[in-house]
Amino acid sequence: MEQHKQTILVIEDEVHIRDLVETILTDNGFVTTGCDSAEKALKKIPSIKPDLILLDIQLTGMNGLECCKQIRLDPQMRDIPIIFLTVQSSDAYKITGLESGGDDFITKPFSHGELLARVRAVLRRVHRPKVSLNKNILKDDLIALDLENRVTKIENKEYELTPKEFDLLVLFLKSRGKVLSRDLLSTQVWERENIGTSRTIDTHIGRLRKKLGKYGLMIHTVGRIGYRYNPE
Repeated sequence: MEQHKQTILVIEDEVHIRDLVETILTDNGFVTTGCDSAEKALKKIPSIKPDLILLDIQLTGMNGLECCKQIRLDPQMRDIPIIFLTVQSSDAYKITGLESGGDDFITKPFSHGELLARVRAVLRRVHRPKVSLNKNILKDDLIALDLENRVTKIENKEYELTPKEFDLLVLFLKSRGKVLSRDLLSTQVWERENIGTSRTIDTHIGRLRKKLGKYGLMIHTVGRIGYRYNPE
């Protein structure tokens, strides 16, 4: 039986870049569809149901950030992973993209190897066993968090965490595979206390990693942007 090929939608208005990306992907076993505008892509997504979207930010007309926001608002499309393509490499720009709903970034110009590595990494994260919530127990294949009693177990071993460490781990588990900026962590975890500075966040995550031992390695630092929970 022929193995199912994953479909990737490439939204890019520069023809030579779109053709290059599609060629690299099809040569490596993916099925691709190309669009030169966000408007056309939004109409096409429900019918082709792509496994992943590569989305240029600097599109003519509706830009990639707005397109991403529209996708995240639609119940039929909101779970599709999105990797931004951009010439911008600043941390502030990447944070804006991530907070609009993007899963990762590829900065132009990029190598064939980087494109394939990032595409495959995002697809791996998406197709892992789902995080479930049952009777106030939030869990994936490794971690179980009792939200009512605030108990943390990893592979049936209990770990004692402070309230903020527990809240951070809940947020990481709910957002598994996604990059969480320090600004987002500050808003979500320190919302009422207004003490969520970068140093405070980094200190708490450092302590959380230390308490979790080898499992703390699942919380990855993403440049100067933030963190990602990625249990690979």
